[in-house]
Amino acid sequence: MNPQAKLVFALSLLLGSTMAISSNHWIMAWAGLEINTLAVLPLISKSHHPRAIEAATKYFLVQATASTLILFSSMSNAWYIGQWDITQLTCPISCVILTAAIAMKLGLAPFHFWFPEVLQGCPLTTGLLLSTAMKFPPITLLYMTSHSLNPSLLTTLAILSTALGGWMGLNQTQIRKILAFSSISHLGWMAIIIIYSPKLALLNFYLYVMMTATVFLIMNSIQSLKLSTLLTTWAKTPSLSAALMLTLLSLAGLPPLTGFLPKWLIVQELVNQEMAPAATIIALLSLLSLFFYLRLAYCATVTLPPHTANHMKQWYIDKPVNVSVAILTTMSILLLPISPVIVALI
Repeated sequence: MNPQAKLVFALSLLLGSTMAISSNHWIMAWAGLEINTLAVLPLISKSHHPRAIEAATKYFLVQATASTLILFSSMSNAWYIGQWDITQLTCPISCVILTAAIAMKLGLAPFHFWFPEVLQGCPLTTGLLLSTAMKFPPITLLYMTSHSLNPSLLTTLAILSTALGGWMGLNQTQIRKILAFSSISHLGWMAIIIIYSPKLALLNFYLYVMMTATVFLIMNSIQSLKLSTLLTTWAKTPSLSAALMLTLLSLAGLPPLTGFLPKWLIVQELVNQEMAPAATIIALLSLLSLFFYLRLAYCATVTLPPHTANHMKQWYIDKPVNVSVAILTTMSILLLPISPVIVALI
């Protein structure tokens, strides 16, 4: 792709995200979301492969539908109370429609059907963008309207997302689909807590972005897209394989790694809100995703050639690794000791 075109698309993404997260008017937020959608479509379909074109078409249709629902929700709320302010969402029907629209934007269950297919059809770098930056504006809209949303509906969506994200990722062999179901599962944790502690939901999102970016960048460095190629990673790049294993365990939420911090705080907050059954259910459902994280870590670090997989052994890669990978890996593993500071800020 032309560097000038990439610059235009990157600036459009920045503009759209800034408009969506900084506006108080529903029309401006909707316009920012639409700019984001139109800017990321060429990045998805730039390879001109039929799978990429299919992914771009699915992404456009789903995002256009979600944006239309957001616009309809804001219009019905404005008809009901005469206000276009995002924080003045008081109409119950508008709240339900907005929750469904943002769930579709994010990929929350039961509106998750598009996300694994779209992520499978695009490159790793674009997949990283879809899994992290493109989820920030909808999460911000949820943050701004969290005081008006229905707790029962969001709790149901959250538990369903955690269950389906873990269950449907169990039999996957494509790494991008596994990371898509991982994203769906993590979004469930954010959705269940955003009403009771919006800052904690944002903290969970930031840590998720950091850990997911680490996994995507490591996969991009070792050029691994499925489990059969991941089996030979240790022979090529031992240091990256070790970093990948620790980051995956952190994504799974195992102590004493960084990923344990948001889950610990969320379960604690749910118990304080007298939602111990929901906390127990979502904690048990996260064990499903732990299985495929452990399988990825096992394939990356424990298996050594020769093995039974039908894949040619690749040469040892001796090239410099991006500094950002080392920084993100360190932060994805070692941030748990600063949890008292984070709790004080929240």
